[in-house]
Amino acid sequence: MSLWDPRNVPPYPPVRYTKDEPEVSARLRRGTNPPDYDSFGLVKYHYLANQQSTDGDYGLYRVEIAARGGGPGPHFHRTMSEAFFVISGSVRLYDGNDWVDGNPNDFLYVPPGGIHGFRNEADAPAALLMLFAPGAPREAYFEGFEHLAELSDEERAEWFVKNDNYLVE
Repeated sequence: MSLWDPRNVPPYPPVRYTKDEPEVSARLRRGTNPPDYDSFGLVKYHYLANQQSTDGDYGLYRVEIAARGGGPGPHFHRTMSEAFFVISGSVRLYDGNDWVDGNPNDFLYVPPGGIHGFRNEADAPAALLMLFAPGAPREAYFEGFEHLAELSDEERAEWFVKNDNYLVE
């Protein structure tokens, strides 16, 4: 039973499309497309909708993590929320208090400032959707990991801050 009264519609955001006629602007990305970036054979990133393609509204990524492929420890973001939707496998999710097993169709929302983490500790691969809102240039973050060894400790710390990633001890 719905509790919504059809005569009392909650307010919508301000109108953003103001042209008189609709336009053909949808984009389809097939699930069979290869990953956009493969990080050390452990994590494959599919850039479904990034900051540029959504005009900064959000960033949506399909992430495939190899068996025992790891993942980031506890951290938080100051500029964006992050959400996780488990597609397949089992992903350990950190909600700021505990590490819990995330299974297919489980969802974790993290507002700005919320401590979180995720990793694959299982003996099987896992896949999840990651949503960042508003959109941020996360591709530079994902692809930057392969260059971290080239940076000094000070440069590495600055890189994390520039990428809105604050580690929690």
